[in-house]
Amino acid sequence: MTSEQSVEPEASPAETEKPRHAGFAYALGRSLITPLARTIYRPRIEGRENVPQDGPVIFASNHLSFIDSIAIPVAAPRPVHFLAKSTYFEGTGVKGWLSKTFFESIGAISVRRGAGKAALDALDVQRQLLDEGLAVALYPEGTRSTDGRLYKGRTGVAFLALQTGAPVVPVGLIGTDTVMPVGAKVPTLKERITVRFGEPLDLSPHGPATSGRARRLATDEIMAAIHALSGQELADAYNEAPAQGTIEKIKQALPHERR
Repeated sequence: MTSEQSVEPEASPAETEKPRHAGFAYALGRSLITPLARTIYRPRIEGRENVPQDGPVIFASNHLSFIDSIAIPVAAPRPVHFLAKSTYFEGTGVKGWLSKTFFESIGAISVRRGAGKAALDALDVQRQLLDEGLAVALYPEGTRSTDGRLYKGRTGVAFLALQTGAPVVPVGLIGTDTVMPVGAKVPTLKERITVRFGEPLDLSPHGPATSGRARRLATDEIMAAIHALSGQELADAYNEAPAQGTIEKIKQALPHERR
């Protein structure tokens, strides 16, 4: 798909399962984990006043560590939901129950990840949450940065914002990669992180969600705001896993819109 082509039709309500809200487990987890994490890790939190207190909102953040999805809900002044791999919720026995309970307690919602229909289904789950006036957190880079640089944003976040009209609050995370580097089993207590919430972005002037140009320009505005908050070096490239096989290499080389 080129940046000028329209997106695929969204799934109808009958085709997409209604997202399961993290209910009691999240309420209990938020009341326990948030004060505990703030006491132990003493995060520096800036710009909380920029977060709308109600109504739909999208937190768009840089992504450096596994604990980013814990840092944002802990620092935000309102409940935040984010999508997590369905495998975290499907384990068996005590270990599976503990994994499922933990992720529900931090606001995670199970989703099957992937390209094509799986990606569209994930966007539809997030759209439904926003339609209910909730807050969701996403990473425009798509996956964690392993070298600390800020990569180009994919347009799915902008598509969601333009489609729903939800404001986007840019988030700059600093130090999460030193507290829990990629591959680490547990976070260290020696370092502190900083969470910066920027002013909400109204992306509607860029145009409709069906416009590839509007999605690209809106994405670039989001990434510029994240960069201003995080101060990371810019990579000027997409954060993509190495292509496996000739076909995948060709697909990455051809012009297409990273969603």
